[in-house]
Amino acid sequence: MEENMNELFQDDLDEETLFLVSQTFKALSDPTRIRILNLLINKEHSVNDIAETLDLKQSTVSHQLRFLKNLRLVKYRREGTTLFYSQDDEHVINMLKQTIEHANHS
Repeated sequence: MEENMNELFQDDLDEETLFLVSQTFKALSDPTRIRILNLLINKEHSVNDIAETLDLKQSTVSHQLRFLKNLRLVKYRREGTTLFYSQDDEHVINMLKQTIEHANHS
């Protein structure tokens, strides 16, 4: 297994990979984005529901969702005029779950 994992890693990373990795960590370095992703782990939510549940302004939620959508960490579907967001990257969600578990481990 370890040999297979090592095959995935390169000695040097191309610029696009470096950028995407750094942007993913940037997304996970913001407490508001972490709260939003954590909320979306198990089910989709509308922008209004996210704002209400997390006690945030709708404009703040929309701004953060746009950032996460651009990284393809969340996706949305439209129902009338309402947008429903859900997580869209199981790898990053698993990393977030593991990091939360690590932080809660005593």
